[in-house]
Amino acid sequence: MGQCYGKSVSVAEDGGRRSIDNGVREEGVGVPSTPPRNGRSGITTPVRSSATSTAASAWPSPYPQGSASPLPSGVSPSPARSTPRRLFRRPFPPPSPAKHIRAALAKRQGPPKPKEGPIPEDGTGEEETPLDKSFGYGKNFGAKYELGKEVGRGHFGHTCSATAKKGEIKGQLVAVKIISKAKMTTPIAIEDVRREVKILKALCGHKNLVKFYDACEDALNVYIVMELCEGGELLDRILSRGGRYTEEDAKAIVVQILSVVTFCHLQGVVHRDLKPENFLFTTRDESAYMKLIDFGLSDFVRPDERLNDIVGSAYYVAPEVLHRSYSMEADIWSVGVITYILLCGSRPFWARTESGIFRAVLRADPNFDDSPWPDVSPEAKDFVKRLLNKDYRKRMTAAQSLTHPWLRDEQRQIPLDVLIFKLIKLYLRATPLKRAALKALSKALTEDELFYLKLQFQLLAPNKDGQISLENLQMALLQNATEAMMESKVPDILNALEPLSYRRMNFEEFCAAAISPYQLEALDGWEQIATSAFEYFELEGNRVISVKELAQELNLPPTSHSVLKSWIRPEDGKFNFLGYTRYLHGVTIRSSNTRHR
Repeated sequence: MGQCYGKSVSVAEDGGRRSIDNGVREEGVGVPSTPPRNGRSGITTPVRSSATSTAASAWPSPYPQGSASPLPSGVSPSPARSTPRRLFRRPFPPPSPAKHIRAALAKRQGPPKPKEGPIPEDGTGEEETPLDKSFGYGKNFGAKYELGKEVGRGHFGHTCSATAKKGEIKGQLVAVKIISKAKMTTPIAIEDVRREVKILKALCGHKNLVKFYDACEDALNVYIVMELCEGGELLDRILSRGGRYTEEDAKAIVVQILSVVTFCHLQGVVHRDLKPENFLFTTRDESAYMKLIDFGLSDFVRPDERLNDIVGSAYYVAPEVLHRSYSMEADIWSVGVITYILLCGSRPFWARTESGIFRAVLRADPNFDDSPWPDVSPEAKDFVKRLLNKDYRKRMTAAQSLTHPWLRDEQRQIPLDVLIFKLIKLYLRATPLKRAALKALSKALTEDELFYLKLQFQLLAPNKDGQISLENLQMALLQNATEAMMESKVPDILNALEPLSYRRMNFEEFCAAAISPYQLEALDGWEQIATSAFEYFELEGNRVISVKELAQELNLPPTSHSVLKSWIRPEDGKFNFLGYTRYLHGVTIRSSNTRHR
C-alpha cells in the first residue's frame, strides 16, 4: 500500500509462491488513472488474483536433509506414516489457509484457458453449455451517454467519465463502470454483476453512498452509470499525508465510514470489500465528504444467516471469512483495519505472501507498542481493539461504534441498529430464568453502554408512558426501509417479536433485552460488571435448578452433565458465579442456516 508500511509478523508461510497482482486497483468511480504502485492494493481474493503452487516432489521426504531414513533400504516414506513426526521438535507446517481460497477462486474464475492447439475434429471435444449473459438492461447506452476519458481500471473492466445526453441528469457528468462480458466466464461472475446492480438500485438515500443512475448493456459490455466522484481515493489522501492521519482528522473519516456501513447493515446488505480504495471523495476539497463504491462483492444477508463464500481483500479480510462462516461483523473488522492504518500508517496484519497474511489475520495480534501508538489516546486504541477482536461476537456494531467514547458526539444523530431487533427476538424467546439473568446484567451496565441503549430506545419513539410495543419497532423499521431491506427479509424479524403485540417494554426491560454478554465480555471492566450482576442475580433471580433441567434448557446431551454440574452450588442447587456467567452466554449451536455458493 505505497507508503503505508506494514510491520512484519511471525507467521509460517507456504513454501509455494502465489502469482498475485498487487498493482491492480479496483474499478474506481472517478479516480484519476495512475500507474500501479508496488503493494498498492489489497489482494482481492475471489476474482482478482490467481493462485499457483509448486512442489519439488509429490511426497517430499519428512526427514532433515542429509540425515539417514530409519526406513529399510528402498522403502520410500509414506504420507500416512505419523511416527517420523516425533523426531522433530517442530511439527510439519500446518496446511495453508489459502488452499480453500484457491478453491473459491477456481469456482468464481472458471477453469484455466486451454492451451493453444489444433481444434479436435473427431468429436471428442467437450461441448460446454454457453452462459446466458443477457441481463435485461437497456440497450441504448450510446444514445443516452457520451463516453469521456478513462478514470480507473480493474480486473473485469474499467471506469470512464461520461456526459448524460438524455433524461433527468441531462448534461451532467457521470461515471460509467464498464464490465466486459468476455471476462464473465462462470455463472458466479455473472451473478456478481447482476447482484451489484440490484444492490445499487435498492440502496438509496445516504449521503455517503454513491448514487446509482442507470444500467445498460450491449453484446460486449455491461455499463453501470453512477455518480462521478472527482476527489480521489481515501488511500491517496492517506499517502498524501505521509501515510497517516491526525487523530482528529481520522475521527471525521471513521464517522463517515461507520455511518454508511450502519445504513447498509440495517438494510441487510454486507459490503464484504471495505478498504480505502473503495471510498472516494466527492471533490478535491479537504472538507469534501466520502462515498462508498464498488458493491461487486456485496450481498444481501437475511437475519440469522451466515455466508460462507470467500470474498474480500487479503489485508482487510476478517478471520471468520477464512473460516467460511460470517455475516455483517466481517465489515466491522475491515473498518478496524482501516482505522488502524489511518492512525499509524501501517497495516495491522502483514506478510510477504497471501497465505502469510491469512495466517497473521488468524493468529497474530496487531502491534500497539511501536511508534506512534504510545502517543495515540487510550480511547482510540480501545476503539481499534474492539473492532479487531477475532471473536466476531465481541465486536461492536457500526452503530455502537459511533457512540464509543473516542467518537462520541451528543449532537450527532445515531442511526438505528439492526442488532437491537435480533437481541430482542432472542430475549422474548428466552426462559424466565434467562430473562432474570439478563435483567441482573443490565443493572450492572456502565454509563458508556447505557448511553448507546438510551439513544436506541429513543429511536424507537417510546409512548408517553416511556414504553415501546411491536408497533414502535415496526414504525422504526419502516422509517428506514429501502427496497434492499425487503430483499434481505429484515422485516421478517418482526414476526418473531409477536409477543410484544400483547404487552409493552419499558427502558429497564429494553436494556435487558438489547445487551450482548459477548460484547460486554470484551470490555476491560467485564469482571467488575459480572460480579455486580451476579450480586443482583442472587438477590432477585437465582433459583434452584437441576443439572438435567439445565441440560434440557440448553439443548445439551447427557454427556454434558459433568460440566454443567460445576455450574451449580452443591449446598443449595443454585448457580454459582461461574455458572451464571456461562449461562449468560448460552451454548452456541452450529446453525444449518448457511448459504453455500
